Amino acid sequence: MTPAAPAASGRALPHPARDEIRLEGVLHALSDPMRLRIVRELAADRGELSCSDFDLPVTKSTTTHHFRVLRESGVIRQTYRGTAKMNGLRDDDLDDLFPGLLDSLLAAAARQAARLGG
Repeated sequence: MTPAAPAASGRALPHPARDEIRLEGVLHALSDPMRLRIVRELAADRGELSCSDFDLPVTKSTTTHHFRVLRESGVIRQTYRGTAKMNGLRDDDLDDLFPGLLDSLLAAAARQAARLGG
């Protein structure tokens, strides 16, 4: 993995370079309902959200795990801003590598949520 550029606080998190992102990793990351929920919220926001902006019904350590899986698969980019860890979708990278995949998955997830009342 290529290290991320150092954040202002000096703490950097490892992210895969665009050419290191694998379809299998992206699909695995998005196969979990909590991770898909995180991605749906990021897509709806179209910006960056801090980890504390998410109200997930899981423990803090499980939430941390989900964000790590999303980051290491190349689905999100995480950067520190002061003490906050900010999260943003890597939609440009994903769209370049797998055109239409993210939009299709998000649309399917929205249809499923509407169908199941979630």
